[in-house]
Amino acid sequence: MAATALSPLRPQVGVATLAGLLTAGCAVALVIAEDGRLAALLVVGGVAGLALHHALFGFASSTRRLLVERRGAGVRAQLLMLAAASVVFAPLLAQGSAFGQGLSGAVAPVGVSVALGAFLFGVGMQLGGGCASGTLSGFGGGSTRMAITLAAFIAGSVLATAHMPWWLDQPRLAAISIPQTLGWPAGLAIQLAVLGLLALGALVLERRRHGSHEPLAWGAGSGWHARLLHGAWPFAWAALALALVNVATLLIAGHPWSVTWGFTLWGASLADALGFGIADWTFWQWPRPARALEAGVTQDTISVMNLGLILGALLGAALAGRFAPKLRLGPGAVLSAVIGGLLLGYGARLAFGCNIGALFSGIASGSVHGWLWLLAALPGAWAGARLRPLFGLDRGAAPAAEEARA
Repeated sequence: MAATALSPLRPQVGVATLAGLLTAGCAVALVIAEDGRLAALLVVGGVAGLALHHALFGFASSTRRLLVERRGAGVRAQLLMLAAASVVFAPLLAQGSAFGQGLSGAVAPVGVSVALGAFLFGVGMQLGGGCASGTLSGFGGGSTRMAITLAAFIAGSVLATAHMPWWLDQPRLAAISIPQTLGWPAGLAIQLAVLGLLALGALVLERRRHGSHEPLAWGAGSGWHARLLHGAWPFAWAALALALVNVATLLIAGHPWSVTWGFTLWGASLADALGFGIADWTFWQWPRPARALEAGVTQDTISVMNLGLILGALLGAALAGRFAPKLRLGPGAVLSAVIGGLLLGYGARLAFGCNIGALFSGIASGSVHGWLWLLAALPGAWAGARLRPLFGLDRGAAPAAEEARA
């Protein structure tokens, strides 16, 4: 839907207070038990949760609207977000450090696993009703369906680790960084040109179908103060806010924003605690996964940001008066959430990330695997959008608000 202001509701003071206290308590606990850097990342994750809750241009719904309805404002907002982050990332990553913190981009190999994983993710985000960040923000905002998607997402992520050694033996190229290959000024210029052409293409498709285009900056609705509290934020607000979240993550954590590694670690930690012998799997004996499993979720920067994102979305929903979990779901909605979540988790692990870790952070880092992710996810999203009616979704009604945010 277009980014029009939502009808104001009374803030849910009790829920908002709970969200604020939980966030403050977790931040203090992280400072005491771990370090201030993790507490800062919790807050950054909270800002992401607020932005995603109020931004009705969610990754999954925006892609579907472009492919099915030829409405491209949400996709153009994502391209603006990618361009803004790229402009800041390029010189920072070329420098290699900032404020005494080493910096590394989200650069991964290019191969069969990325292409297939992104395709599966594209199908999954249409059936599950959200992407990785959208699932977290929907869950934090009180969506029961997103809770089911999240549980299946975690299960699919862990399942993929059992097969990762085989997938990584399939044909692939080494990681390719465009800025490192061409130099960051030339690499950035090429990347911005491609993003601009994609935005122009989305604009042309929309105008051909509808004769006009939805705006990124304002649209109809009330003033900025009402939008800030109740939503929906103008697309440009959300795009720039999420770009700032990624830049802040890079500067604080030393790596760009990522989401789905946290899901994998959550599921593996739980399975290991229940005696499933996860630590004996080949994947979990590799150095980085082994260290992460041994350290636990409280020391994992991605897990901490995910928690902050959930709490931020909860706070945003409460301040807007829209925290209202829907406990009754039809069988089609439940089944699509389970299947979609499994595909999301499995696909994200194969593709070295999701729409955040691979697409957003990958492209902002100048990684070719991020562009491959985009090319492979689009046909997956197209296929997933056409499967939705089989589960009773999109029949004669606009997408639910929880999916518009996902």
